[in-house]
Amino acid sequence: MPKMKIKKGDQVIVISGDDKGKTGEVIKAMPKVSKVVVSGVNMVKRHTKPSKTSAGGIITKEAAIHVSNVAIVSNGKPSKVGYKEDKGNKVRVARKTGEVIDK
Repeated sequence: MPKMKIKKGDQVIVISGDDKGKTGEVIKAMPKVSKVVVSGVNMVKRHTKPSKTSAGGIITKEAAIHVSNVAIVSNGKPSKVGYKEDKGNKVRVARKTGEVIDK
């Protein structure tokens, strides 16, 4: 299983597919299947039955997108993620700008 360099809470941009160019925050990361759910991207409609907790109807929500189709946003542009040693800690950095991603 390859390591995913994009985590929950990261600001990403879609680099391929129908939603190319859209940006959003990663809501959920699924490393076992190499997918992420990004807010406002890859919207799908689900027909749901009514239940005790919710009314039925057509619900629009985000679906998962493959991690290779998104990139971290650094200064408004897509960037790959690298790792660097910073004061004895391993931190993620944007390769395009060298900016530290982890706070």
